[in-house]
Amino acid sequence: MFRLETSKLDIAYEERLIVEDLNIQIPQGKITALVGANGSGKSTILKTMARIMNPKAGSVLLDGKSIHKQSTREVAKQLAILPQNPTAPEGLTVTELVSYGRFPYQKGFGSMRAEDKRMIEWAIEVTGMTEFHDRPIDQLSGGQRQRAWIAMALAQETDILFLDEPTTFLDMAHQLEVLQLLEMLNETANRTIVMVVHDLNHASRYAHHMIGIKKGKAIATGSPVEVMNCDVLREVFNIEADIVIDPRSGVPLCLPYALAGERQQTAVPEQTAAPEQMVMNGAMMNAAGRSEQRVRTATGS
Repeated sequence: MFRLETSKLDIAYEERLIVEDLNIQIPQGKITALVGANGSGKSTILKTMARIMNPKAGSVLLDGKSIHKQSTREVAKQLAILPQNPTAPEGLTVTELVSYGRFPYQKGFGSMRAEDKRMIEWAIEVTGMTEFHDRPIDQLSGGQRQRAWIAMALAQETDILFLDEPTTFLDMAHQLEVLQLLEMLNETANRTIVMVVHDLNHASRYAHHMIGIKKGKAIATGSPVEVMNCDVLREVFNIEADIVIDPRSGVPLCLPYALAGERQQTAVPEQTAAPEQMVMNGAMMNAAGRSEQRVRTATGS
């Protein structure tokens, strides 16, 4: 089932067309990852679907209605967005930040209702931020700050959550922390999540649905198995890659080895070993090939 989709969507910055005739659908109750090279239009598409940008033509439909023709308050009750690298005023605490998520439900400058306070407490608890609730945002680690912002989006009480590169500038541990939180929210709170992701293997591991974007067009859509293949990676990312199966999750993983069109130095032989050994064997053979090439260059042979 698809609650959210684009229809003949064109997006432009002034007169420069970035996205043209885009028709994509977002599966309800699933995690969707938008992937593509830098400058492909991923974030622009996300912002337009979240109503931060206006389209040049076409429409973004939520339950069959154009979101750009609905009031801001009504749309904010249905979808929330966490942009890239959000910043908070100095000294703002976690609870104060999360409380901003209740804005669409408040009338004028009235005080918070019991329901507002309950949702704020729930959002802080479910993101694991209870012990930091009174701590200023600028005193948190990168992963903690991102969880605080996700809590604010959750307090907005929407079915759909957009995130623009939620793991940018985080180390590996904090990246996993954020992605596992999103996975948990999808599974336990039935949130539909749409996110721009740079790391293809993260997209494959955590998303149910992937959309490969190139120059503002959807080149491939489907499950990670359908999108993570050599032909799509060559067209969308201009790379040559080996595809291996993750022995833990069973999803395809990408091991890039060259730009598209470059000849691989050492071909990996037919694999019969266990998946983790397959990856190790291929890496060792490629390393050996590069070492041999350096020796030949140094000796002039």
